[in-house]
Amino acid sequence: MILAAGLGTRLRPLTDNRPKALVEVGGRTMLEIALARLRSFGVCEVIINAHHFADMIIGYLEANNNFGMRIEVSREEVLLDTGGGLKKAASFFLEDSASLEVPFILHNVDVVSTIDLHRMAQFHAENHAVATLAVQDRETSRYLLFDEQLHLCGRRSGDSQEKELVRCSQPAHALAFCGIHIISPRLFALMTEENAFSIINCYLRLAALGEKIVAFRADDYYWRDMGRPENLLLAAHDVREKVFP
Repeated sequence: MILAAGLGTRLRPLTDNRPKALVEVGGRTMLEIALARLRSFGVCEVIINAHHFADMIIGYLEANNNFGMRIEVSREEVLLDTGGGLKKAASFFLEDSASLEVPFILHNVDVVSTIDLHRMAQFHAENHAVATLAVQDRETSRYLLFDEQLHLCGRRSGDSQEKELVRCSQPAHALAFCGIHIISPRLFALMTEENAFSIINCYLRLAALGEKIVAFRADDYYWRDMGRPENLLLAAHDVREKVFP
């Protein structure tokens, strides 16, 4: 699933007349970059949530023959945030009994990376996790906290040392989330939240109950958030230099 429903307020005025997913980076839209990235790892079925200029996203996909993939669009009349958007799309991942055992990728449309999704999926399976989050040791405005076993145990804001711990842990390592998840479909049965909600809040609640929400260390991989104008210029340079495919 590609999360693409946001208003893209950080990218205004570029998003005044288009969705963030269709903002171009080095001559390619963010959505095309994300789809190509997933396709390179063998993904051929994708659902995209859409709200802001949703019709433009649908038209763009139709004009490009869905980039040779099976693509569905989950329209949100009201923004549902990351958790609510995923929960609304649950039926896409629960179509048959076989799919209940197959983990899936949840990917922000405005991030690009060289993170090895095969290795991340293998790590997820080895840990029998409900969800695996790609993280890096870098500065950010909001940190997730993990224990020595890389299990989620809390969070804190970037400018504060006050921790919100949901499980006891000493020490708690503060790491930056990359906007890429591997998720087991059994998460849907554990989601008690309704309407609009953050997936991170759901993860923290489940971690407090002892469910395994684990970190995949992605420090050695290239990663960039394209959700800010200044980062778009850097990402466009990276496209030209072929830093990522």
